[in-house]
Amino acid sequence: MSRRIIIVTAVHAPSAHFLPDAYKSICEQELPDGWEWHWLIQEDGKTGQVAPYVPEDERVSFRQGRPGGPGVARMMALAHADGEYVKVLDADDQLAPGALARDLAALEADSTIGWATSRVLDFLPDGSTAGFPGDPEAGPIERGEVLEYWKANGFRAQVHPATLFIRQDLLLALGGWMALPASEDTGLLMALNATSRGWFSPEVGLLYRKWPGQATSQPSHTDASERDARMAVVQARAEKLAELGWRYPA
Repeated sequence: MSRRIIIVTAVHAPSAHFLPDAYKSICEQELPDGWEWHWLIQEDGKTGQVAPYVPEDERVSFRQGRPGGPGVARMMALAHADGEYVKVLDADDQLAPGALARDLAALEADSTIGWATSRVLDFLPDGSTAGFPGDPEAGPIERGEVLEYWKANGFRAQVHPATLFIRQDLLLALGGWMALPASEDTGLLMALNATSRGWFSPEVGLLYRKWPGQATSQPSHTDASERDARMAVVQARAEKLAELGWRYPA
C-alpha cells in the first residue's frame, strides 16, 4: 500500500498562470518505492480564472472557497489531506530536483524530527537565480534556534517557511497556519521550532519566484504598524508554546 506526501498549494487568480510550472517541478520529483504524492490546490476565492490552469491528473485535486488569505486556503485544503506528511508549495514557486526525497528521508530516519526545510534560491524575472548567505549548518535544528535567530536579526529567519515539510499530526496539533493577513507561514515556523526539532538540507529545495504581483512585494506587506503587530503575535505564540513545555514527540 502506497504511503503519501500531501503537497498543499494556496492560489489566487493573479498567480494561477504559474501552476503549470509548479506542476512540472512536482512531476520531476523522484520518490522511494512505495511512496506517492497528492497535490491539493485550494483557490482563495471562487473565480473562473484558476481552474483553466489546474492540470488534468488524478493525483491533483482542486477546490475553491471564500477568500481569506493563503493561510485559510491551506487550512481548508488540509480537510482533504490523506497522507502522513505535508509539503508546502506556493503557486508561483517550484520544487528543485530531489527536494521531496530529501525531506522525506530526513523525517523517516529520525522520529524526533518534526519538520524539514531547505536552501532557497530567488527565481528572478529574467530566469536567473540568486542565493543569499546565512543558511544554518546542515542537519538537525534544535528547539528554539530559529526563534532566537529571528528575534536577534530583525525578524528574519535563517530558514524559509515556504520550504516546510511537516508531519501532518504535528501540523494539526499546532493549529496550522496563523490567522494573520501575512507572515502566517512564519508564525507556523516559529511554533514548530518552539515545540519540535527540525532539519535543514543545504541542497536547493525551492525556487522562490520574484515577480511584481506577489503578495510580499505589495506596499501593504511592509506597512510598519501592521508588520510590528504580526511579529509581536508570532513571537508571543512561540514563546508561550515554549513556556508550556509541550514537546513533539510527546
